[in-house]
Amino acid sequence: MDAQTMEIHHTKHHGAYTTNLNNALANIPGAPTNIEDILREVSKYPVAVRNNGGGYYNHNLFWKLMKPNGGGLPQGDLADAINRYFGSFDKFKEVFSNAAATRFGSGWAWLIVKADGSLVVTSTPNQDNPLMDIAEEKGKPILGIDVWEHAYYLKYQNRRPEYIAAFWNVINWDEVSRLLKS
Repeated sequence: MDAQTMEIHHTKHHGAYTTNLNNALANIPGAPTNIEDILREVSKYPVAVRNNGGGYYNHNLFWKLMKPNGGGLPQGDLADAINRYFGSFDKFKEVFSNAAATRFGSGWAWLIVKADGSLVVTSTPNQDNPLMDIAEEKGKPILGIDVWEHAYYLKYQNRRPEYIAAFWNVINWDEVSRLLKS
């Protein structure tokens, strides 16, 4: 993960999603103001809300999920849940990395908590996410990786698997644990 990519990603891409979402919502009288409420009913809104609302939410989460000197192994309840649903951390890492690497085109890979409390890895196209009422696999995202080319192309060009491998070194497991408990 390099500083130039993160700077452009945050200021240009995430900034545009924020501006465009606010503009789209300005034209919808009585629209909810909570982004999670909007996403849970995203099929009711124009496509600009889906695309930009997803981009806004996904990136807000993405920044919190990374930190300098992150990585390592999850601890406590999160480690126990990963072992329960995937068999081991290594198996989880393989499944998650594969979901990110094989997402065709642009999108995201996710670790989600389903309504029954189980952990599942899934992926979504574009700026969709598992909170959306249109998602094939619904749940609360607790870990996500952006696999749009803008997230990695300056440093990794077409080598998405190298970017995914680098992501494991910056994951903020404390935040993932907090999201699991919330």
